Amino acid sequence: MHAYLAKVVRELECACYRVGGVADHVHLAVGLSRTITVADVVEAVKTPSSKKAKPYCANFSWQRGYGAFSVGFSDLPNLVAYIDNQAEHHNVRTFQDEYRQLLVEHGVSFNEQYVWD
Repeated sequence: MHAYLAKVVRELECACYRVGGVADHVHLAVGLSRTITVADVVEAVKTPSSKKAKPYCANFSWQRGYGAFSVGFSDLPNLVAYIDNQAEHHNVRTFQDEYRQLLVEHGVSFNEQYVWD
């Protein structure tokens, strides 16, 4: 599935530096082309990948929302390493705990009721 997601991103004429994740979430390090929005990329990735996953996992679905964060190009190696080490990383801290902390650290207000839909 990760290779498929990278292919979809590249077909959008965006750079795909890395795709990875664990059972309950996925991370994509993407360089947007100048003609597409983050929301358009997310939709273009979720829709066909859902259809591709259904024959193998009938209960598969993406959550309705998503998180998108920008990093400087000089931080790309750290981001790629973070994505590559998801399994080890989440042995220490859950994705949910990490995401909450990230939002709080950067002053993003959120309602827990809507974060995990």
